[in-house]
Amino acid sequence: MSTPETTVERERLAPEQELLTINMGPHHPATHGVLRLVVELEGEVVRDLRPVMGYVHTGIEKNCEDKSYWKVIPFVERMDYLAYFFNMEAFCGAVERLLELEIPPRATYLRVIHMELNRIHSHLVGLGTTALDLGAVSMFWYCFRERDRILDLFEMSSGQRMHTRYFQVGGVIEDIPRGFEAKLRSFLGEMPVRIDQYEALLDRNEIFLRRTRNVGVVPRQRLLDLGVTGPLLRAAGEPWDLRKAGGSSAYSDFDFAIPVGTVGDGYDRYRVRIAEMRESVKIAAQALDGLPEGPHIADDRKVVLPPRSELSTSMEALIHHFKLVTEGFRVPPGEVYYSIEGPKGELGCFVLADGSAKPARVHFRDPSFVNLQAFRDMCVGGYVADLIQNLGMLDPNLGGIDR
Repeated sequence: MSTPETTVERERLAPEQELLTINMGPHHPATHGVLRLVVELEGEVVRDLRPVMGYVHTGIEKNCEDKSYWKVIPFVERMDYLAYFFNMEAFCGAVERLLELEIPPRATYLRVIHMELNRIHSHLVGLGTTALDLGAVSMFWYCFRERDRILDLFEMSSGQRMHTRYFQVGGVIEDIPRGFEAKLRSFLGEMPVRIDQYEALLDRNEIFLRRTRNVGVVPRQRLLDLGVTGPLLRAAGEPWDLRKAGGSSAYSDFDFAIPVGTVGDGYDRYRVRIAEMRESVKIAAQALDGLPEGPHIADDRKVVLPPRSELSTSMEALIHHFKLVTEGFRVPPGEVYYSIEGPKGELGCFVLADGSAKPARVHFRDPSFVNLQAFRDMCVGGYVADLIQNLGMLDPNLGGIDR
């Protein structure tokens, strides 16, 4: 017969004894990269969760200190490999501010077009893979069908489908080629119909609705306290978007809305991203309609490569080309933080210049890294099956987290 002391002790230890600590990862357990999750389960209920990062170990930011400014651009593209145009814009924009270099209006509009296509591309991958995690296999193929058309456009304008190195300090590497405008207009005309089809597949799908509605709710104020930005914050009802609030690039020239949700659950996050794709189509169409004439890159031979046509006729052009490729350009001492609205939230780049041809420090504020803080709040108290849905709707990219 148990004494009162042993009965009390057993009652105190019983809940703890029922907890099971498991590893999810660090292989890909429905994650967007190599992420390890240490999860404490009581049955199927998540009682605690701890993300463990560092398995990608790219060291990109440190490597940037050993490269000339000109050669940093391909490095930073590979952080969030679904938002490579935004990574380029953040770094190039920071360097342009340090140089006090103004880029031509045509280059600004071309950057906007490619970034908004990249935003749609990122949301398509996030939506397709999340739907796949929930069993909606068809959505994965449909989303990647449209993604492939965007990559065709990137290949046409830059020669590469991913990691294009299309943005350059001072503008863009090349103007858009003949036929690009017609192909882009065809895509922009068809994409809204495709989004209608996505909604028809998911908005009345009972399984999708049960898996997303009132799941993973995090209050708006808690998200603000954690520094969360992007669709996750807007899904909770906060209309914060640096394209409107920050006035970066040429976004003030365009008419577009900022989609917001109400509850801040998985369904609101899905709806916000769907609406953002529609708005990105509108922005890209307006930028194409109003694309200014003129040069696609600044005319500063100490920073920008001279036209290839001049290399065989101008000794000065050949010298500038040789020095830029071998040594790079020097940036006056100073520091700057330049932020833009990426597909996942605020993407910022800090650059410290010491007057040499290499940055003394490059650091990125990647939204995936900051937003990952909210994951525990999304999951604790819910089922382990909901953890997978929450991770998909969080939409992190480990390339951006492990820099």
